[in-house]
Amino acid sequence: METSLRYSPNSRSLRIHAKEKLPVNSKTRLQLHGELDTRAGALSYLCAMIRHFFHEDSTNVGVGLHYDKSEKLRGFVRGKKKFPVRSDNLVTFNVKGRCDFDQEFNQRNPKGAAEFDLNIWKFEKDQDLRLRVGYEVFDKVPYMQIRENNWTLNTNLKGKWNVRFDL
Repeated sequence: METSLRYSPNSRSLRIHAKEKLPVNSKTRLQLHGELDTRAGALSYLCAMIRHFFHEDSTNVGVGLHYDKSEKLRGFVRGKKKFPVRSDNLVTFNVKGRCDFDQEFNQRNPKGAAEFDLNIWKFEKDQDLRLRVGYEVFDKVPYMQIRENNWTLNTNLKGKWNVRFDL
């Protein structure tokens, strides 16, 4: 099980996130994750999805259900495709998309992004680094991510940010 501590100014509380990936077969897995809001002392998010990987094409697709404390049960579909920029895969160009929808398929919330990843292994002794810069197409906002081993900082040009520590 993967666990992390997360904080963002939007929630103004520390959240504990847990994720479990259960293999269905060599290319498919059931992914379950949830989040506990430590201020409210209650679950704030639950999700279950089936993800299928096309390893030879560096592509994955997923479909699932999620429940947020402020919303009803919603469904979603998502996909991601990686294009290597260099032969060693340390630099990739990624295209990803997602669409959330309500139970009646009336209210849809599309998201899509294009991004570059730069992975630097052994940046310093026992330290790996990933830099990501991207553009969210539907919100029309650039974003970036800096990940160093267990720490991740996400931010965008609208001033939103969050930080995560993987346990």
